[in-house]
Amino acid sequence: MLEPQDSGVIRVAQRLPYRDFMTVGLLLKRMNSTRSRADVRSANGMPPDNWIYIQEPDVKIGRLQVFNNWSPAMVADPNTIWLGLEYFCREGDDLWSMNDARFVDFAAGELARIGMINRSDVLDGTVVRVPKAYPAYFGEYSEFGKVRAFLEEFTNLYPVGRNGMHRYNNQDHSMLAANGAVTSIINQGRGKADIWRINTEDQYHEEIGEVA
Repeated sequence: MLEPQDSGVIRVAQRLPYRDFMTVGLLLKRMNSTRSRADVRSANGMPPDNWIYIQEPDVKIGRLQVFNNWSPAMVADPNTIWLGLEYFCREGDDLWSMNDARFVDFAAGELARIGMINRSDVLDGTVVRVPKAYPAYFGEYSEFGKVRAFLEEFTNLYPVGRNGMHRYNNQDHSMLAANGAVTSIINQGRGKADIWRINTEDQYHEEIGEVA
């Protein structure tokens, strides 16, 4: 059973830091174009981007997704725009604790404030909360080696993904780690350590002490 006798392992595991995450889905009739007409994909002002990082200091939204551009199948009516407004927060803080209806209204107001939409063009909205979405590299993370060493005592245990490895993996990294785990299982445990060599590029990670 996963019952470490070392209290240090328990302490580190319980205190590993994360950033939590919220997405507000907004369904719109149209957007206000902030680009030249050549850069706008449709008559309703939808931008061609998948992601847009928001830099304005007077709003709390961090990033915007245009779901239409991931796949048209994600939107029932192709004449509408389906956006995901992303907020980086902490479970229990003011953003996280806001009820859904109020948060949809708050998020729509932020996009209107920076001129991307008109409030009258909002058709619907929904809220999704994701706890522990982003492993962070500060605090007890500096002692993560204790947790990893304990987990490696179990030859048939393969922690993968962001939460399994406490690593800021993207989807490709997580799929590679899962594939590596399956390969290792097929080969009676050989190559298990290679999973930890995935996503170790310095340029992908922020400095220790910063939030990832």
